Amino acid sequence: MTVSDRWLLPDGVEDILPPLAGQIESLRRDVMDTCQRWGYQLVIPPLIEYLESLFTGTGHDLELQTFKLTDQLTGRMMGVRADMTPQAARIDAHTLGQEGITRLCYAGHVLHTRPKHMLTGRTPIQAGCELFGSASEAADLEIISLMLASLRVAGLPKVHLDLAHVAIYESLIGEAGFDRDTNAKIFDAMGRKSVPELDELLGDCPAGSAGARLRELARVSGGPEALNEARGILSGGSDHLSAALEQLDRVAEMLEKDFPEVSFGFDFCELRGYNYHTGLVFAAYAPGHGDAVAKGGRYDAIGSDFGRARPATGFSLDIRALVTLGDHSVSPSKAVWAPAVNDEALEKAISELRVTDTVVRALPEDNEVDPSNRGCDRKLVQQGDHWVVQKLS
Repeated sequence: MTVSDRWLLPDGVEDILPPLAGQIESLRRDVMDTCQRWGYQLVIPPLIEYLESLFTGTGHDLELQTFKLTDQLTGRMMGVRADMTPQAARIDAHTLGQEGITRLCYAGHVLHTRPKHMLTGRTPIQAGCELFGSASEAADLEIISLMLASLRVAGLPKVHLDLAHVAIYESLIGEAGFDRDTNAKIFDAMGRKSVPELDELLGDCPAGSAGARLRELARVSGGPEALNEARGILSGGSDHLSAALEQLDRVAEMLEKDFPEVSFGFDFCELRGYNYHTGLVFAAYAPGHGDAVAKGGRYDAIGSDFGRARPATGFSLDIRALVTLGDHSVSPSKAVWAPAVNDEALEKAISELRVTDTVVRALPEDNEVDPSNRGCDRKLVQQGDHWVVQKLS
């Protein structure tokens, strides 16, 4: 290893430098302020905890994304969080233990063993909200609306929202009665939208059967016409299927009124990342970004896995990606330059300015430095016994 190699960062891990760091922090604050104005209370979960709570009810995908290590104090296995949603569920179930509705929001780094795709790194900055204690459609609508409001704050020029419902897939796969291995293969193929694989797995299913309907649904996605097509495919099915389709229609109609700038679609085999979800799921996309910039859904099962059955719904988004894709306006932070002079009046002027402004105090080594190179657009200049602020020439 050469000397220069010692300072190389691992693939997918980066330093965030000025001015990008300031833009990310500004958006993080604005998103958290938006969530708190909707009544969501901020929590800061630990970066690391025991694997049992990190993986409770979450499925195999999250386990593959999690770095694992041994706790030197107990010998138990720990993990660095790859998703903050299970941590919020644990906080609701055990740390807070409140009755009724609980609204929580959070923001912080998560760590992934591998990038989700080529355009992302392994250290996303995740922000999100979770609503516990309500199984109502109003709770789902609130969470999706808050997610779209957060994307507005980020200044995304165009947003497309896909809606889906896990109950449609679960009802059909349960009715089909396949063995466990076949179920896993179908779920994987649906998540990857691999129509040829689904044709191979489900091609022998008789017309009108649950398996044949699954195969037909894999080809359905788009706007309102997709929902009508799905109704035709699923006509005569169970009440669960009808209820799921009607909910998708109602939610889309209500969201369109409040977010006319958002385009809406339906994707009935959108199952990626939804291993622990149980109802309405959703994902927001922006042009030029291959992965969802925000996503979420209902996940009522996790509460019971933590020993306290609680209906829940929530969303998460990637602050780092949103800064790159959006037009979040951040006023450049300009400072006042103060000379390296020992003067009581100067010290008083600096203290007063720092209440509302940024002051960079020169050090002896700064005598030849151009203040504009330190982010300053003004300077303190002595006039008689006083120091006044003047613009840099």
